[in-house]
Amino acid sequence: MYFGHHHVAAEGPPDWHANPLGAHARVEQLAHWSRIGDFDTGAGDIKTVWEASRFDWLLAMAQRAATGDDAELDRLNAWLGSWLAANPPYLGANWKCGQEASIRVMHLALAAVVTGQTGSPERSLLDLVQMHLKRIAPTISYAIGQQNNHGTSEAAALFIGGSWLASHGERAGQRWARIGRKWLEERARTLIMEDGTFSQYSVVYHRLMLDTYSFAETWRQIMGLESFSAELRGRLRAATWWLRQLTDPESGDAANLGSNDGARILALTDTDYRDFRPSLQWASALFCEKAALAPGPWDQQLHWLGIAPPSARLEAPESQTFDQGGLHILRCGKARAFLRYPRFRFRPSQSDLLHVDFWLGRKNVLRDGGTFSYNSGWDDITYFSGAESHNTAQFDGRDQMPRLGRFLFGSWPRAESVEPVVFADGVAQARAGYRDYRGARHIRSLELGGNALVCRDELGPGPADVVIRWRLQPGEWRLTGNRLHGRDCSIEVESDTSGMKLYLTEGMESRFYLHKTSIPVLEIHLTAPAVVTTRLSF
Repeated sequence: MYFGHHHVAAEGPPDWHANPLGAHARVEQLAHWSRIGDFDTGAGDIKTVWEASRFDWLLAMAQRAATGDDAELDRLNAWLGSWLAANPPYLGANWKCGQEASIRVMHLALAAVVTGQTGSPERSLLDLVQMHLKRIAPTISYAIGQQNNHGTSEAAALFIGGSWLASHGERAGQRWARIGRKWLEERARTLIMEDGTFSQYSVVYHRLMLDTYSFAETWRQIMGLESFSAELRGRLRAATWWLRQLTDPESGDAANLGSNDGARILALTDTDYRDFRPSLQWASALFCEKAALAPGPWDQQLHWLGIAPPSARLEAPESQTFDQGGLHILRCGKARAFLRYPRFRFRPSQSDLLHVDFWLGRKNVLRDGGTFSYNSGWDDITYFSGAESHNTAQFDGRDQMPRLGRFLFGSWPRAESVEPVVFADGVAQARAGYRDYRGARHIRSLELGGNALVCRDELGPGPADVVIRWRLQPGEWRLTGNRLHGRDCSIEVESDTSGMKLYLTEGMESRFYLHKTSIPVLEIHLTAPAVVTTRLSF
């Protein structure tokens, strides 16, 4: 299954250079990886080619082989042989990205753990790992410069693969392992803030980073290597708690905040792509020495890795502000509201300032648009990463930050009027605001309690045409005057200015990479300066 959603039939090894989601689309060029472009490969979105070469299929085959299916081990080796024949060292698109090579190394090592072969691997397997580390090591500085998951993934591959090679007498492995350990420590210190926020401000990328560190720590324990620093463990403890705050324990789903590229690695469970519980439980056992969740299918990860589920449990989440990452979380019973605000130490990937996500239990009532694709048409790229795809105010039809390229925004605003979450008398409250590069100011206050979420938007100075959007869960909604009626809740809007108009329209969301569906959207059109109060009753 590609990106956790797209079913692709495979009777045998796939065409390793093809995009199975695009008719006759494939990378024909078998040139040195450095000569292959990022977006003009002929296959459309290059991630559709890379997906099969991440080797996640290796884990399912290894699990079946470990439970006594000898034919599955032959199948596993046949697929690996096919990949090697089609991808000569450092030639072709599947050698283009150091992170993709790193994910292969981690999957190879995890498959060896599952099948009990870490201590006595075939020489050809070690040669394959070494081949990959020779690709990763020379460009690690580029990965570090990205200030994102590329650095953590490549550091982990060097540490894991290098220490594995060193344990079998390969001297170069010791150097690679030292480099990997150094960067794992440095990346945790630099990219994971003290409150647990990761540099990419994304739930999916946060999981990718956390799984990477969880496997590095699991591997360290299996191989009996020196412990990581107390500082690294502290940052990973905070990062685990951050994901605990974002994950719905009933469904395992989480708010679709930030970029969502379909990444899910090191998966040893058959849970859904959007189920974050296996990653959460694994990291909590390692870095918190407590279980984040009650026992369930998400514990399969621990079983396969020989990790005993802790008997102690993490405390229940409460309302909290993660100020270093710009996130308020308001809780009242089963209702949860998330408010994003700009605290940018690292480059933002979406124009989602003051976006509100709202949940009632496992139902995501007010929702984020997601990503869809990094290499789609320009309309898709600007829509899904822009203000229009978020529950916030848009001034004069522009994004909150000027777009500098496919992945870049400029003129990052600074948060102002920030008041951290307080909970008193059954009501959670928080506030934040910003002023954009053209002087428009938006301050948003939230109150959650008494079966209602109340949002107060102060917009100015004006004059400016403003659209406030509320992107709604799919279902039947009916607009009557200034009130919107739904199955689980109703929304009422008031303003201190005349001329406000409400429209029930249609938007798009992408919960899975390269998949989009329509959703209802409430649009509030008015002219600033104005104060708008939106009350969502449930």
